[in-house]
Amino acid sequence: MIYRWQVVPGLEAQFEAGWKRGTERIAAEFGGWGSRLHKAGEGVYIAYAQWPDEATWKKAMESRMHHSDDEARRMYRDAIVPGTFETLASGPVVADLLDLRRA
Repeated sequence: MIYRWQVVPGLEAQFEAGWKRGTERIAAEFGGWGSRLHKAGEGVYIAYAQWPDEATWKKAMESRMHHSDDEARRMYRDAIVPGTFETLASGPVVADLLDLRRA
């Protein structure tokens, strides 16, 4: 899944910190396989999230991924320009050549 947000100027660090905490909770509570957040321009962020299958993602979406870290959710939601969150793409993985490396 690929997501996009526009962040309120000056709240980038708050969004990034809240997104990180929220993503960790989503993985733990809904079975997501994690995500990568990219800065795509002035205040624009894009994230790629991987799920084991579409059914797991859909089940998480039924609750709008309402995880247990309320403070993290407040941090990232308060930093998003209203109406700018969107899912850009979703679908099954047909090839996976991403090599996870940690520095």
